[in-house]
Amino acid sequence: MVDRLVSMRIFVKAAQLGSFAAVADALGLSPQMVAKHVAALESHLGTPLIHRTTRRQHLTDIGRMYYDRCQIVLTEVEEADAIVLDMKATPAGIIRVNAPVTFGTHALSPFITRYLGDYPEVEVELTLSDRIVNPAEENVEVIIRIGELTDSAMVAWPLSSYKIIACASPAYLARRGSPQIPADLHHHDCLVYGFWSASLPCRWIFSQDGRQEEVRPEGRFRSNDWKALMQAAVAGYGVTLGPEDVLKDEINKGNLVRVLPDYDGPSRPMHVLVPAARKQTVKIRCFTQALRAAFPPGAKTDLRQAV
Repeated sequence: MVDRLVSMRIFVKAAQLGSFAAVADALGLSPQMVAKHVAALESHLGTPLIHRTTRRQHLTDIGRMYYDRCQIVLTEVEEADAIVLDMKATPAGIIRVNAPVTFGTHALSPFITRYLGDYPEVEVELTLSDRIVNPAEENVEVIIRIGELTDSAMVAWPLSSYKIIACASPAYLARRGSPQIPADLHHHDCLVYGFWSASLPCRWIFSQDGRQEEVRPEGRFRSNDWKALMQAAVAGYGVTLGPEDVLKDEINKGNLVRVLPDYDGPSRPMHVLVPAARKQTVKIRCFTQALRAAFPPGAKTDLRQAV
């Protein structure tokens, strides 16, 4: 007899990955077993859920509605299991976390490996993206978000903010000179991060003695991947603005030099968030408390999205 919950999980994964072969690889099953579980659901419901051809597959209209409900059911089952684990008072189970790319790579990932060492019954699924995710749609339990908060459906705790600095390579500064004040950047090639447009230009904001100065950087190289800009800076193509904790490695190697050292670069608040409607189980409480201890408000850490 086929377990319907298992079949639902396999069906949801098939809808997300787009092929039985991909599901088989992800779950360690044979494609035939994946097909058996989906067929069992279709037989039970008396209607096709996935339309399959030799080249592609897609959900039927009923399949799309069933997929949405399956996600809700599976989440409820996980939360029911979590309640039992909660009663054991030992963090256990899967924690699904979303965070910005550079913070997740350079700061959060080392924290998670240490956390997993302390709590052997916990598993973490970490997704990294710089867009704002919807926890209900993407089944995320903990979110690290940078910038001002507007989502009232989330419970938020402040974490450390970021310190941003401007850097360039010694070769570039020898060729073009070192800027002395932020306005000097108008005469330099700036490596511009972000999604830019005439209506929403990039802004670099520096402060000194409580006074702010804004620069709208211009340059021949723009990217929505900050790591590409850092590599360009190391290669001598211009001035970049980025997280100090990442750039300091290149500074210590002599590949980059901080410019405008008498000015503070921009900073953004950072928070850890959990959905307000979801029960905060032991695994979530323990993880968020450990995050708040590792990245306390008032401390500085690196930033991806403020560049």
